[in-house]
Amino acid sequence: MTGVSRETLARLARHLKLLVRWQKRINLVGTATLADPWRRHVLDSAQLAPLVPAGARLADLGSGAGFPGLVLAIMRGGPVDLIESDARKAAFLAEAVRATGAPAAVHNARAETLTLKADVVAARACAPLDRLLGLALPLLAPGGVCLFLKGARAEEEIEAARARWRIAVRRHPSLSAPEGVVLELGDLAHAA
Repeated sequence: MTGVSRETLARLARHLKLLVRWQKRINLVGTATLADPWRRHVLDSAQLAPLVPAGARLADLGSGAGFPGLVLAIMRGGPVDLIESDARKAAFLAEAVRATGAPAAVHNARAETLTLKADVVAARACAPLDRLLGLALPLLAPGGVCLFLKGARAEEEIEAARARWRIAVRRHPSLSAPEGVVLELGDLAHAA
């Protein structure tokens, strides 16, 4: 990864080393993805960094193994809220935050129960777009945006979501997967 300090790379490596160790006990990521974790997980997450305004508060829905939220906390500084309802995954995240010194808070809770407000809500491999928007809207500060990493079916998900949501959509090609896309969504509201 170019343009990233040695210290940041070392912190990202600590995150991946911890992931491999914990993966033996709990399923954090697809096992096959560990053959190329820098591209499949770190680069995939890091590509969101230029889309997050400086000083913005970020919330990561369904943080799981810390992608993209923990990677972004390590790379750009905080504040990042890692939201994970699975207690085992939240325990992993807490250990990863401690081990990397990332400026992040772990919330072992369902997104629907939280009252925090974020400038950016991110998610990766969490839920279909229609459901993600429902989870994100209560967490978004006024003028906030969503950054969702999606795969080859992104256009289908956008069309399905537009039945219930009004959204402004910007698409960014994925840097880590040719079929992937980063959806930057703003002006989120329920459809009339």
